Amino acid sequence: MDNLSKLAEEIIDFEKKKHMADNDIAFGSQLSVEQVHNIKSMTTTPSDQEVQALRRFMKNA
Repeated sequence: MDNLSKLAEEIIDFEKKKHMADNDIAFGSQLSVEQVHNIKSMTTTPSDQEVQALRRFMKNA
């Protein structure tokens, strides 16, 4: 996971621990599944608002 961003790594670790898929993360954070995929694959840079939404969901899930 050396080439992953910190947020991408956090999402992947969270999904493993909670046995969740990208669609669960998307639903909980109110982002699109495509955006979650893009953030994890680092093909897009998330906005501050998207980062906050993802971290808030992972903290409270």
